[in-house]
Amino acid sequence: MTLRRIPILPTLMVLIVVGMMIRLGFWQLDRLHQKEALTELYTRNAAMSSEVALAASKDAREKTWFRHTTFECRADGDTRPMAGHNLKGDTGWAQWGQCLSAEGRPVAEVNLGWSQAPSAFHFAGGTISGVIAPDGTIGARVVAAQPLAGLEPSAPPDPGTIPNNHLSYAVQWFLFAATALVIYALALRKRLAAGASGG
Repeated sequence: MTLRRIPILPTLMVLIVVGMMIRLGFWQLDRLHQKEALTELYTRNAAMSSEVALAASKDAREKTWFRHTTFECRADGDTRPMAGHNLKGDTGWAQWGQCLSAEGRPVAEVNLGWSQAPSAFHFAGGTISGVIAPDGTIGARVVAAQPLAGLEPSAPPDPGTIPNNHLSYAVQWFLFAATALVIYALALRKRLAAGASGG
């Protein structure tokens, strides 16, 4: 008799939602293992002294993050100051310049050095040698080893700064699923108790 009083549709909906939460939790665990593998790759890349070409595609370039590269940068404009750090860890302004294609399309960003003041610097392009950083808004990014005249070297990209919060996200989804089950079980218990006392 108790089973007959359980609302079928609401119960199914709750079970479906809980199932989705659990699936998202396991998906986050998969992402955790993927991110750990990438972090190991980036750590190996950072320890390598050999150079690689700056890849055009994002998928290919992602595998070369934190490797050294040298390329010709076509540019003729002012830098774009953004918050950044120098080699000593001081907070200031990283001066970013854009490298353009022959058609004038932005193809890469270059961290040309660090300054205490946010004033922009002129960048006329040239040979860039530095470390490939995680992609920015227009794609490829490189932190130059030799700063532009008048600037200090910026801190090189560090694989340790890449966030890996997937474990906490997975725990949150599992907790959401457990909480939903407990709340529904309590509501169902109250409903059944009210039905039993009224019947």
